[in-house]
Order: sequence, then C-alpha cells, then structure tokens
Amino acid sequence: MAAKLAGRVKKIVVREGDLVKPGQVLALMDTAELDAMIEKARAEVSRSESEVVEADATVDQRKAQLTLTNQELERTLTLFERGHVSKGVLDERQSRYDSARAALAAAQAHLKTAQRTVDVAKAEVKRIQTEINDAILKAPVMGRVLYRLAEPGEVLAAGGKVLTLLNLGEVYMEVFLPSREAGRIALGSDARIVLDPVPHFAIPAIVTFVSPQAQFTPKQVETAEEREKLMFRVKVKVPTELVERHIEKVKTGVRGMAFLRLSGIDPPPWPDYLERRPPGETK
Repeated sequence: MAAKLAGRVKKIVVREGDLVKPGQVLALMDTAELDAMIEKARAEVSRSESEVVEADATVDQRKAQLTLTNQELERTLTLFERGHVSKGVLDERQSRYDSARAALAAAQAHLKTAQRTVDVAKAEVKRIQTEINDAILKAPVMGRVLYRLAEPGEVLAAGGKVLTLLNLGEVYMEVFLPSREAGRIALGSDARIVLDPVPHFAIPAIVTFVSPQAQFTPKQVETAEEREKLMFRVKVKVPTELVERHIEKVKTGVRGMAFLRLSGIDPPPWPDYLERRPPGETK
C-alpha cells in the first residue's frame, strides 16, 4: 500500500498482523493543502456560474434590442417605399439592426465561453477531490498487514510505501514437476495440500497454473542433484471460500507438500489419508 502523491502520513489505523477486509481504511495522508485548494476551486465554480447568469441576462437584453431594431427597420422600410422617409433614415435603421444582431451573436458566444469556464472549474474540483480520496488508503482485498513501513508524521514521496498487505484471497502453493508429469496435469484438476504443521489434515485445492516453460528449481525446494534438472512450475490454489472460513488461521510461508492427480483414462481415487479434511469441512 503506497501513497499516490507526495505528502505527510497523518494516521495509520492498523497494526502488523491485523486482518483487514476490502474497503477498510488502513491509513490517512494529510490533506490540509488539498482542502484549501478544493475550497478555492469551489469558489471559482461559484464565480463562473455567476458569470453564466450575467451572460445569459445579456443575451436576453440583446435579443430584445434586436427585436426592437427589427421592428423599427420594417416600419422605416414601409415608409420609405411610400416616400415618407429618406434613404439616409433607412440606412440608419439598417445599421442599427445589423449592430444589434452582431451584439446578440457576441453575447451568445460569451455565454458559451462562460459555460465552458464552469465546466473547467467543476473538473478542477473533481480532480482535487480525487486526490483527497486517494489520500485515504483502503484495503483493495481481504488480507493481513505484514509490515508498517511508515509512521505518522513521516513525509513520503509520490509512491512512498506505507504498508505491506498480504492478499489472502490468493492462497496457493508452488510445486515443481518434471516434464513427463507436468504434461499430464490439467488446469482445474483436483489436488491436495498437506502442511507440515498439520500433517494429519489434507486441504483440497485446484491446479490454476502450469508454466509453459521449464526452469531450474529453487535451492530451497530440491537437492543440488535435482536442481540440475529442468522442472515445470505448477501453482495449486486453495479455494477462496475455504480460505474465508478459516481466515484467522491462514499464515504465509508455511511449508508442506502438494499432491496432484495426473490425467489418465481411469485415475485412481485419493488414498484415505488425503481425504481427511480440516475440522468443520466435509468431503
């Protein structure tokens, strides 16, 4: 869990080892500067909206003037055709009408500009609000807090790490198989995990990944002799619903052994010792 923007850590509300749920608040960054910025941006929205109201009133005024000058022009044109007014009077009325029409177009353009200004001001408020929301660090997944990497009052750069959170929605074990066996493992096939601390229980699991490329096995997995052989990495995942039922007991880095059922025409059933479920679980 990291701070999106540079800032000071205001509060950390969880401790190492705490179990957290999705959406739970983990830490708060100081937002005093952002709070001032958003108040200024909101004031700019209010000012821009006032300009829109003023510009809209100006448009109404220019429309009224245009209507009036149009009526005067029509009357003058009628009188001119009857010979009651001179050509100069008619040209003056035409000029006033053209000026009123141009003034209306300018007022309408100003109204559109004012409306766009409001949109820009509102977008700025939204942007700052997003930064304020990002200053509240929430758990994206169900997990456990492993480490507190910062303390209240500490100033972090953008991307500065605050907490390390373990995702307990993805509990799995990695095993390594030779190519002969790896080629007979199907995604979604049934598996069992037996952990060293509780060897008398078998945890049901599912094969979710088989590496497309071979690799040397890690030192902590096999002997030096076995490391000379290329193996395929296989991921065996414990179902999420099973993890949630025993979430308080889930720990990381626990060693054990995984048993996988190879595909075949008539695969044998699991032996009895691999059918012994944890307490509260049925077959």
